[in-house]
Amino acid sequence: MTIYACLSTMKYVELPVSQITSPAAAAPRAGEPGPAGPEAGAGGPEAGADAPGPSAGRRQRKKQLTRDALLEAAMELFAAKGYDRTAVHEITDAVDVSERTFFRYFASKEDLVLSFVRDGATAFAEALEARPAQEEPLTAARHAFQISLRELPGGTGEVPSYLSVMGLIDSTPALLAAYLRYVHDHDDEIIRVLAQREGVDPATDRRPRVLAAVIGSLVFLANRDWQAGQNHSADAMSAAFDAYADEVIPALTGHWAAR
Repeated sequence: MTIYACLSTMKYVELPVSQITSPAAAAPRAGEPGPAGPEAGAGGPEAGADAPGPSAGRRQRKKQLTRDALLEAAMELFAAKGYDRTAVHEITDAVDVSERTFFRYFASKEDLVLSFVRDGATAFAEALEARPAQEEPLTAARHAFQISLRELPGGTGEVPSYLSVMGLIDSTPALLAAYLRYVHDHDDEIIRVLAQREGVDPATDRRPRVLAAVIGSLVFLANRDWQAGQNHSADAMSAAFDAYADEVIPALTGHWAAR
């Protein structure tokens, strides 16, 4: 399950998802490079591989700058006009690229927003895998969450913050439906990392799935408190997550009135 996901127990929710399909590809604008390889498909940067060398590095940097600019322009327009009332051509006009370029990076507006969730899930899985082996599973997950939260786009103000995207998803039914479906379809990576760290088989040992569900619940609760509060910084999100994580063991053991 993606660490930046809602409760895993919400997987049964079935909501209609409006898919925004790509229009016929428009010709590149004057001065804009045409496609250099296969299109990316459902989300993510272009799939064409660059040859090694300085030129490849420059091309990759240019692609990343274009992707970041599209993300930033989209989030600004969503905030000003609303997600449903923002058209793809308005995003591309703000960046001065063609709609064809947009669809080389994202399959739709929905895919653009969910790219933050994918980035968050990847950052968390990598951070969790890199934690010292002697750390217990929940401790490792807590540290990985704190690390990945600060490595997400937006930490330096160059592109929109992941945290602001969560508010957009929560307030847009179509995005929330797509978000929950992503949670349903992409929980295996975190479970795999947890099981690998502890040397167990997730097919027969339920603990990796249990902990993945617990972590997802902690993030859900922390995100709810973060959105309701006045401080919308990454530090505030981290503090909310830690506050709930501190209560996991006390909530599961002993009688609460005795505390």
